[in-house]
Amino acid sequence: MREFLDVAIEAAREAGAILLSEFDRPPTITYKGEVDLVTQADRRSEDCVVTRLRANFPKHAIVGEESGGHAPQAESKGEQPPRFCWYVDPLDGTTNFAHGYPCWAVSIALVENDEPIVGVVFNPIAREMFTAVRGEGAWLDQKPIHVSKIDRLAISLLGTGFPTHKRVQNPNIHYYWRFTLSSHGVRRDGSAALDMCSVACGRFDGFWEFGLKPWDTAAGTLIVREAGGRVTNFAGRPYQPGERECLASNGLIHEEMRALALDIAERSPAQSGS
Repeated sequence: MREFLDVAIEAAREAGAILLSEFDRPPTITYKGEVDLVTQADRRSEDCVVTRLRANFPKHAIVGEESGGHAPQAESKGEQPPRFCWYVDPLDGTTNFAHGYPCWAVSIALVENDEPIVGVVFNPIAREMFTAVRGEGAWLDQKPIHVSKIDRLAISLLGTGFPTHKRVQNPNIHYYWRFTLSSHGVRRDGSAALDMCSVACGRFDGFWEFGLKPWDTAAGTLIVREAGGRVTNFAGRPYQPGERECLASNGLIHEEMRALALDIAERSPAQSGS
């Protein structure tokens, strides 16, 4: 698996250099929806990553945010979908990037039969490279990282995020209010990949969000788990990238977070995220 990781790291660094070169320029912005923006930098970064992955692993499927974002399917009846699939978010935190806010990253994950086995998240501004290989631990710049040892929600620091589309229908503002009152505080930095890495290295003790795509969370999910944390849905089942609910924590406050989330949903079914 070292070959997979090395190529992903190289691709992330190359993409990060492209993003840095674009960061101080006035962004060229288009919109995928009413408020869901995409920049020229997103496309250049994704082209860089995809080109490198295809050159090294021509038989692997690749799902990129800007190139359609569809899970791989069998080419004909009776065939199995590709065993290996790369999920690429070439610029996680596009809105931050477009506004000059320095919180964004490149996220690359390799999934084998729907299970993340390699994860890389690179923050070019801070020059931080988070990596994980299944069964081999999680790392920040080649140093092992571990989740925090905070064991109570009341003294924990949490992260969350909000979608750019359908914000009125999204329930997270209700969860944000309750979790804020029940914890030491909640941060909303605008990059799910970096939020999950913050859980992995102990900066955050927990994270939750709704409606994230597989490319948002595949790398972060593996990095959190390899750092000793838990990633589930609100029902407590292991989270699969692309599920409606994502709950990541250091493990010690996980059930307390999950119980609060379920209580919010029960008190107001309209706030359940369904």
